[in-house]
Amino acid sequence: MPIRMRFTTWRMLATVATAALMATFLTPATAHAAVRESRPVYSYENAIREAVWVDTGLDYDRDGKTDRVAVDIVRPRETAQQGRKIPVIMDASPYYSCCGRGNESQKKTYDANGNVVQMPLFYDNYFVPRGYAFVGVDLAGTNRSDGCVDVGGRSDILSAKAVVDWLNGRAKAYTSRTGTTKAKATWTNGRTGMIGKSWDGTIANGVAATGVEGLKTIVPISGISSWYDYYFQQGAPLYDSGPHGLSNYVDSPDARAKCQAVQQMLVDGAPRTGDWTPLWTERDYVKDARKVKASVFLIHGMQDLNVRMKHVGQWWDALAKNGVERKIWLSQTGHVDPFDFRRAEWVDTLHRWFDHELLGYDNGIDREPMADIERHPDQWVTSKAWPPRGTDTTTLRPAKGSQAGVGTLGLRKGNGTETVTDDPQHSETDWAAHIDQPTPDKAGFVTKPLTRDLRLAGSSEVTVTATPTTSTAHLSAVLVDLGPDTIRDYSTSGEGIATLTDRTCWGVSTTGDSACFKGTKAKTADVDYTVVSRGWADLGNYASDLKGVPLTPGKPYTITLDLAATDHVVPAGHRLALIIAGTDKDLIDPPSTTPTLTLDLSRTKARVPLVGGAPAFARAATGSVSATPDTTPLDGVTAPRTTHRIPEGGQ
Repeated sequence: MPIRMRFTTWRMLATVATAALMATFLTPATAHAAVRESRPVYSYENAIREAVWVDTGLDYDRDGKTDRVAVDIVRPRETAQQGRKIPVIMDASPYYSCCGRGNESQKKTYDANGNVVQMPLFYDNYFVPRGYAFVGVDLAGTNRSDGCVDVGGRSDILSAKAVVDWLNGRAKAYTSRTGTTKAKATWTNGRTGMIGKSWDGTIANGVAATGVEGLKTIVPISGISSWYDYYFQQGAPLYDSGPHGLSNYVDSPDARAKCQAVQQMLVDGAPRTGDWTPLWTERDYVKDARKVKASVFLIHGMQDLNVRMKHVGQWWDALAKNGVERKIWLSQTGHVDPFDFRRAEWVDTLHRWFDHELLGYDNGIDREPMADIERHPDQWVTSKAWPPRGTDTTTLRPAKGSQAGVGTLGLRKGNGTETVTDDPQHSETDWAAHIDQPTPDKAGFVTKPLTRDLRLAGSSEVTVTATPTTSTAHLSAVLVDLGPDTIRDYSTSGEGIATLTDRTCWGVSTTGDSACFKGTKAKTADVDYTVVSRGWADLGNYASDLKGVPLTPGKPYTITLDLAATDHVVPAGHRLALIIAGTDKDLIDPPSTTPTLTLDLSRTKARVPLVGGAPAFARAATGSVSATPDTTPLDGVTAPRTTHRIPEGGQ
């Protein structure tokens, strides 16, 4: 062995030994002062792999026995031998057997003893050598768990919460699905962080909203904050079959046979009328944001048309009002994991976040900018706070132009009317592409080319006064950046990424569980316009978010549409447009009739969160600040307005 190699090897072994001794013998306070980053000093290949079944205390499958959920655990053997208690990273998912996790759809695999061999994703490979346990929970009714899938309801949330309770000594678990031998989590200090994408991230939100003790942080990726808003928006049905379809998708064969009553409950409780029911109250985590004790590191794609950005806006705002420690990443992608759009930075940031939140290391991540925003493909900026300080809601007014349906957008109130005839064959992209042409299916209102950049940061809302010709009508409101750009192509199957053949490795591999994953790159598109934010509503919900009513043809109605949160800069030379139309093809279902809507422009407005408020808009749109500002300070994401949500406890 060359001298340099011998010295390097000796130094590495000495570092590992020293780190292990520090972790074993130093007091927590001393260790945290001396160590700023957990190191891979424990054997992954020799890790303990075990399974327990946690008793949820529920009997959703009605077999006369309380449901048990399967919990697969990977944890360092050395910490167990040392008697050192360690924190837990937990992903509770319905997808471990039916569909897989991640870009490569990985599923759990098991050895002959029923212990997990492959745990999907990189979390166990990377974090177990660094002194964490990784726990993969099969939600009730999936894979090896008892019970029924109820799509974000009590069974989903309480089955995951029960595991946090067990990790903190408050619930029972057993070494088998039906046996009586108890298992105790004596190896953990109970400090738990939940992570996961989509449904998994939704479960993290829901468990945090219970206020369970021991849950220190959650990292929801593309997570739902209220299940009603996954299937509807203000009465307008979004394209999906309903929660019973999702349940069918992930149910285990055993659950499918036993859970017909739960399936029927999902059908009956979620009628396609768009009316709010008790089922949605149970699945609304926003109303319980005041109970959240965990910190939240939220990641979402601003062009996610599966779990739309509305879920971010209302959740972030509610958390802000309750003083929750928060961090956020917003990408240009659709429904994509940060491991696949910003891999190296993601692994490093997640590592530091868990070290700070679960190990208590003072690594400075809590003093760094709150928000990372992807401004162009692979080009990121940061904000100290989000939305940035100085962001005000600015009231923009549509006005008539020289052609029908081609109007202007500014600070002064408009007069007159425009008409829109619903055409379910057209979408927001059709409307934007023909923004300067009169078309019967939309009304567009556009600023002059901007003389300065204009930044939108947060959620908008559009108030429309419309007179329908029929008893039913749906509305869409869209904000568009008109001008050439190169963006992530979120409209294709990769939703902004392309998968490569080469692999990069993150953690330690074993024969049965590789830490190496296919690389990705940004998939881009050159565009002439970019949809910035969108929102929809059934005009029949004008009086209440809870219930729609038939419309009287010829009568005007006023409704405020919530638009999704965003962070977007409309650059100088581009124009900002507001489009009002009917059915947004492929995003909402059409109404039962084909209405023509007459818009009263004097009673129609958009309230948009702009950095710098109305003065910034005036400078960018007119080159002056002569217009009277019409602004409201924005504390969180959305401007305050009356909500029609059912209060806790029912109607």
